[in-house]
Amino acid sequence: MKPCKHLIIAFLTLASSHMVQAENTPLDRVSVQVNEGIVLESEITNMVTTVKTNASAAGQSLPSDQALRTQVIERLIVTRLQMQMADRIGLHIGDLQLDQTIGNIAKDQKLTVDQMKHKIGGEGMSWSHYREQLREEMTLGEIQRIQVQRRIQVSPQEINNLVNMIEEQGLKQTEFQIGHILIEIPNDPTSEQLEKASNRANKVLERVKDGGDFRRTAIAASAGPKALEGGIWDYMNINEMPTLFAEVLSDAKKGDIIGPIRSGAGFHIIKVIDARGLQTKEVKEVRSRHILIKPSPILSEERAKAMLDKFVKQLRAGDADFAALAHKYSEDPGSAAKGGELGWADPTVYVPAFSQTLKGLNVNDISEPFRSTHGWHIVQLEERRTTDATAKFNTNKAHQLIYRRKFNEELQTWLDEMRAEAYIEVFDADFNRG
Repeated sequence: MKPCKHLIIAFLTLASSHMVQAENTPLDRVSVQVNEGIVLESEITNMVTTVKTNASAAGQSLPSDQALRTQVIERLIVTRLQMQMADRIGLHIGDLQLDQTIGNIAKDQKLTVDQMKHKIGGEGMSWSHYREQLREEMTLGEIQRIQVQRRIQVSPQEINNLVNMIEEQGLKQTEFQIGHILIEIPNDPTSEQLEKASNRANKVLERVKDGGDFRRTAIAASAGPKALEGGIWDYMNINEMPTLFAEVLSDAKKGDIIGPIRSGAGFHIIKVIDARGLQTKEVKEVRSRHILIKPSPILSEERAKAMLDKFVKQLRAGDADFAALAHKYSEDPGSAAKGGELGWADPTVYVPAFSQTLKGLNVNDISEPFRSTHGWHIVQLEERRTTDATAKFNTNKAHQLIYRRKFNEELQTWLDEMRAEAYIEVFDADFNRG
């Protein structure tokens, strides 16, 4: 019995020691219940600490600790609700997709992944925690896109109205230097006089379009008020210039030659010599084609990538035809029927992973398989070009501005609806402590 007695005494001593330690070190606890999920006190504490650290580094003041805690709890509740929605629809950011995103982030920072790991560690965060935090951010972005995008409608009329405002504001701020040639006609001209003046105007137009010296031609042929100055009018904005000029310059850019335009005075030829303050947009477009394979419960991430690895080897060896593979295997219905062709586009219209991959390719290169939010791709860059896309740029800009405004409105509405339908209980900070 003695050995047993000593064992019991030792156990009781050890238990007593742990009880004293527990009294000195409060245990973590559940602070909020969100549907079937929970928020731990340690999560609240960690986020409060992070916010305070960031505010201190930025020289920002913060509200009271209680107000800050309330804000942090609200953020964690909304995050839990979104992550629960992602789980319900089966949205999961896999390790392959996460690794690809980390690789792109490192590349943007001109670092290797190992260098990035060292940097993250130097900032006091473990690499595993960084990965999971990034996975959560990617999941939140994707669930918001999926749930909110379908609630947004942007009408052509909304876009046109905003484009007109953008162009009108830009035009009002632009000053044009105009070249003007007038081929005069007499009062009450006969048809023969009209025809003769029209033919002359067309010949003058042809001459200046073929590269003839505009000023010299204006001095020789123009009956306009600035003929001796080579037809050149000084810089004017749209409100200062003659109505005839203003009417034809709404879409004009430097170098444009317009005419002949008939008026009571004769036939006018107008050249935009210069424009300052004119907002033009040149876009570097790409023509590319791709093959998309979508992972599913039947086709794993690894198998989808392996299929594309095989295609890349075949294509680079000349043993397969890109269009034939795209037609047979690609799961992008819009391009598969066209052999994977995506046509000409500004690469920024594509999702970031796709755009980033195109950026790193030379013409005719075929990429390694990469993951986007749509699935696994390979892409071939076929051509590059630079185009004047001012009108298209303004249209896209208008659409983005309207979409962003509506997205923010609808996102808040969706979050409010989700919160209103959820079971949420916040436990008192002093409840069940230790």
